[in-house]
Amino acid sequence: MPIFDFLSGQFIDVIEWTDNTRDTMVWRFEREGHEIKYGAKLTVREGQAAVFVHEGQLADVFTPGLYMLETNNMPILTSLQHWDHGFRSPFKSEVYYVNTTRFQDLKWGTKNPIICRDPEFGPVRLRSFGTYSVRVTDAAKFLVEIVGTDGEFTMDEISYQIRNIIVQEFSRTIARSGIPVLDMAANTRELGQLLAKEIAPTLAEYGLELPELYIENISLPPAVEDVLDKRSSMGVIGNLTEYVQFQAAEALGKDGGGAAAIQAGLGAGLGMQIGQAAAAKTGPWGAAPQAQDAARASQQMPPPPPPVEHVWHVAENGETKGPYSKAAMGRMAREGNLIRDSYVWTPGQDGWKKAEDVMELAQLFTVMPPPPPSA
Repeated sequence: MPIFDFLSGQFIDVIEWTDNTRDTMVWRFEREGHEIKYGAKLTVREGQAAVFVHEGQLADVFTPGLYMLETNNMPILTSLQHWDHGFRSPFKSEVYYVNTTRFQDLKWGTKNPIICRDPEFGPVRLRSFGTYSVRVTDAAKFLVEIVGTDGEFTMDEISYQIRNIIVQEFSRTIARSGIPVLDMAANTRELGQLLAKEIAPTLAEYGLELPELYIENISLPPAVEDVLDKRSSMGVIGNLTEYVQFQAAEALGKDGGGAAAIQAGLGAGLGMQIGQAAAAKTGPWGAAPQAQDAARASQQMPPPPPPVEHVWHVAENGETKGPYSKAAMGRMAREGNLIRDSYVWTPGQDGWKKAEDVMELAQLFTVMPPPPPSA
């Protein structure tokens, strides 16, 4: 075997990397002595970049493609030693492959609550979490700033640092946004885009970017959420008196509830009869001193004020008409100018409601038959 063929067979002539780990960001092509033969083939696949480091200094970056390592396509390496030797002497360099694809479904979240000032609730503590994706955009900068001489660099080694950056910028973004807590759920997309924009300059210094950042949830402390649920329940109930009447009527239809209600009613009626009989025998002042004091107090107390009659506004063709009294609303119902689906509003009512959904007005339609069923 000729001496030149023997020497050529001792050195690398094919350089490539295939990865199936899904979390490796940088991998160094391992070879004892880092000896690479002049004229070797370098394969860089899509989603990769190859970085050459010679004698501790970054020499060149190769994008996807197939390369013959010769001076005509490596202008930066033309000054390396041994390239002008006739027997193709090897040069010693390190080759780092950088994964430039997206690393997706990465988690982030606030480890401790964030204190901010809400325009409605005042100072509140918020927690949030979501997902993001990251990608290497500048292989050389990423290798110099983050990886160093690590032969195999994984996503886990930098994910903690990225999470800290996201949480820090999230705290500043939320504090400056001025968005009420109750409206944040409707603005998570805009907040995520704003957050990614604020983080971009910091990650660019590492040769990275965040193609996607999602805020999945923004929550209050459990104690505050319980109070908020009670407040929402009160809004759903609406008129508390009507709700209590409905509960009492519903209890009559349940097993055992009807009997108890009837017994309570009989007891109340019997008590009223006994009281009336005693008053007829003894007169209003012939009872015990306590009863006499109660009777005098009841006679001296003024009668309660008359109930306030509601006035109603009706929405028709995008315009508001009214106010109308209940009697006027009744005439409109008889004439067909007010129907069950008409939207009405009265002071103290939470938003517009259909007339049939308002108990006070629903009675106006009971004298008229409902629309006939469809054929």
